Amino acid sequence: MRWACLLFPHLALDGVLRRHPSPDAPVALVTGPAHRRVLFAVNPAAAALGLRANMSVTAAQAITSACALTEYDIETTARYRQLLAGWAYRFSSQVVTDFADAIVLEVAQSMMLFGPWPRFEARLREELTDLGFRHRIVAAPNAYAARALANLHDGLGVDEHTVDRALGQVPVEYSGLDADVATALARMGLRRLRQVFALPRETVARRFPPTVLAHLDALRGADKTPLTCYQPPDWFDERIEFDHEVELYTALLFPLRRLTSDLGAYLAGRDGGVERFVLRFEHESVAPTQIVVGLLAPERNPNTLFDLARERLEHAEIAAPVRGMRLTARELPPFVPASRDLFDSRAQQAMPWEQLRERLRARLGDTSVHGLSTQLDHRPEHAWIGDGSIKTLPSALADLRPGWLLERPIPWRGAAPRVLAGPERIESGWWDSGDVRRDYYLVESDMGQRVWVYTAPDELGPFMVHGWFA
Repeated sequence: MRWACLLFPHLALDGVLRRHPSPDAPVALVTGPAHRRVLFAVNPAAAALGLRANMSVTAAQAITSACALTEYDIETTARYRQLLAGWAYRFSSQVVTDFADAIVLEVAQSMMLFGPWPRFEARLREELTDLGFRHRIVAAPNAYAARALANLHDGLGVDEHTVDRALGQVPVEYSGLDADVATALARMGLRRLRQVFALPRETVARRFPPTVLAHLDALRGADKTPLTCYQPPDWFDERIEFDHEVELYTALLFPLRRLTSDLGAYLAGRDGGVERFVLRFEHESVAPTQIVVGLLAPERNPNTLFDLARERLEHAEIAAPVRGMRLTARELPPFVPASRDLFDSRAQQAMPWEQLRERLRARLGDTSVHGLSTQLDHRPEHAWIGDGSIKTLPSALADLRPGWLLERPIPWRGAAPRVLAGPERIESGWWDSGDVRRDYYLVESDMGQRVWVYTAPDELGPFMVHGWFA
């Protein structure tokens, strides 16, 4: 087996920055009791101003007032890890979240699908960067070794022949052992894991708790205790709370894009799609404003989801300034990618039909866009009906019937047309007092337009125009 450790050394801070409209501005996380508030973490812009972790808030505010302070929330950070686990689930069915600030996944089987490790690693890095999380990636024969090596390295890959040498160079304080155990080992002059590995097992068992020997065995792959694998939840539910009331529509677009991006990552991990999701905009003193985004077919592309949600938001009436935004998706059917020809003849900038259909519905409203479907009736005015399914007619039928059928036939005007096909007798409708008896022709006008016309049998009269072909 081969395991990859994805370490997120700035998980809590990155989770805030990725939802911040100006991530390059000074930002710091704050924690601690009310009588002693301290900085938990600072971004590079805040560090450049002289702020650092564990500094008191009073001292930080004395240095600068330009730094935005955000409360550190351990539950929110845990949700970030769950989001990343859901994203990683698309690459491996064995994803482990038991390690602090990290996700570990088995990648030996995944490389058969995603290619050799350098290419696979590059893809992981690219997608994590797009998600907004700084990271380190290390691959090793077992999960514990990968986690320990990630404390010191980035981009390292070891196998069963070199893992002991790499682990031997790890300082004991970075090995994953408890802090008091690492301190005790350092006082004994044992500063590297290779020195600890060289100790007799009886000595380690006698001097330290049983968990120390178990951890050392796990690092070297001798402990085969099964790991607990992550299972994705059955629905998606994410929320962003703002530090102040947001009144401008444009200010809601950045958090909206982040929420739809997270939804897309979750759906990709499940290999599924979404047919309906709900946006709730929370207010201070009134009930939340709710926007329902429904789709005709499952979708999971983040850009498409954002475009549809933005179109709905543009036409919605927000009751009051917004204090928080929530996206919930519970209808998550299987996703079937749209089929494409091997040699697609569409223009490069052409929008796929499915995406255009959903965008029109989002912009014009669910009841403003209709499709055509057929029913068993030979009379043209009764053979097609409008519905909400927005399906395309079979190509064979489109060649025989015009795409534009007039509501009422009109007499032919102009020079006599050239008959291309016909006559086709249509005689039906006796059962509902709408009996018709017509001979239809496909004709061409002097301007080259193809027209569907008819005459009444045994009557001398002009052609009646009933439809136009594209």
